Amino acid sequence: MGKSRSLPESTSKADLKFEKKRQFYTKVKDTVAALSAQKAIGKKKKLRSRQKKLKVYDLSTLSDFLPDLKTPLQPTPPTDELKPNCKSMKKLILKEGKQLSTVLNHPAFQLDPLAAIHQHLQSTQPVIDEKPKKKKNKNGGRKKKAKKFKASDGPQFMVM
Repeated sequence: MGKSRSLPESTSKADLKFEKKRQFYTKVKDTVAALSAQKAIGKKKKLRSRQKKLKVYDLSTLSDFLPDLKTPLQPTPPTDELKPNCKSMKKLILKEGKQLSTVLNHPAFQLDPLAAIHQHLQSTQPVIDEKPKKKKNKNGGRKKKAKKFKASDGPQFMVM
């Protein structure tokens, strides 16, 4: 009923299990090696096909029709100033702390803090003179209120 064994009968069950596990692990190892080789080959093929699909277009005729770009008026700030790091944060905290203590010690702020802040904002913020425009209807007139009919009035008939 069972499988015929190619191993001699003198080996124990533990030896048979060990041999079976060893064969299984060698098969797994071979499969993994084959798959990794196929994966490496597949990647190379994809790169080659992408390179073949890549075409170079001549855009010199297009540049003739486009207007010339002027150099930007404002130079771009260096990227070091934009990135906050520990040193720049300490500098900023010291600067803002000094500014805060100056504001708190100002006599106008000590007398009336809200009035001092309001006066400061009026002097520093630009004044906007534009008033928001009212939206008009499509016909240019006012909106007319729709009359609501009550359902409790009963049926209404049209007289001709």
